Amino acid sequence: MIALVVSQLNDCDYGITRHRRGLRRLLRDDELAGRIESDYRNTGLDARHLIMLCFAEKLTRRPSQIQRADVEALRAAGFDDPDILGVVEVISYYAYVNRIAEG
Repeated sequence: MIALVVSQLNDCDYGITRHRRGLRRLLRDDELAGRIESDYRNTGLDARHLIMLCFAEKLTRRPSQIQRADVEALRAAGFDDPDILGVVEVISYYAYVNRIAEG
């Protein structure tokens, strides 16, 4: 989910195509994958996934605006510190790879 959302935010066609296929394969639900691709905010995802993807959007678009409250929202959704580090690493990795692919 993170890879697809970050790739969309970065307008990375390669990432969108690749992660669309991967997400559809992992979810085994083409309809849900399509809804995530078109508008993750209105897919009916559980709060935990929605908060994670909103965090991914903010870190991708406005990294300097990440605040303690953003991290606390992840904690309130059930993420512990190792989970949060993992989420940040995945978001950052795909932002990096998108730039390599586009470059």
